[in-house]
Amino acid sequence: MNGYEYAIKMELDGEMFYREQALVNKDNVLNPVFLSLAEDEKQHAIRIKEKEAGNDFLPDEEDMAKTKNVFTDAAGLDPEKSTTEQIDAYRKALEMEAKSIDLYKKLLSESNENKDLFEFLIKQEEKHYNLIEEIIEMVIRPNEWVESAEFGLRKKY
Repeated sequence: MNGYEYAIKMELDGEMFYREQALVNKDNVLNPVFLSLAEDEKQHAIRIKEKEAGNDFLPDEEDMAKTKNVFTDAAGLDPEKSTTEQIDAYRKALEMEAKSIDLYKKLLSESNENKDLFEFLIKQEEKHYNLIEEIIEMVIRPNEWVESAEFGLRKKY
């Protein structure tokens, strides 16, 4: 399996994982977040296939901005309704995104002609990683953060 094939498989596995998480979270505000992440992974796989077929890669500015916007959909997340299984799934997603970032950095360092594609994918996966990190923080913070509302210094969330 060459680097392109492995990257395509990782993206499609990511799409499948996020679609499963969308089903698990169908009754809360994370559903559209996971659906959007699944669609991003699907589009990444399509772009890699196109590049493998010899087509030019042109990053789409709309794609670059879309991932951050999806986080606004999670503004009404109720951490009290999150289960241990969900938190484990978020951490697995974080791990998957980290593996994707590592793979694309490796492929970038080994590639002479596909740098634009791999740089785009690294940026996209880093946005996904940061998004999932923020979800995890929102979910676990109520269980870890205790202080006086009158005197404490808290980060906004």
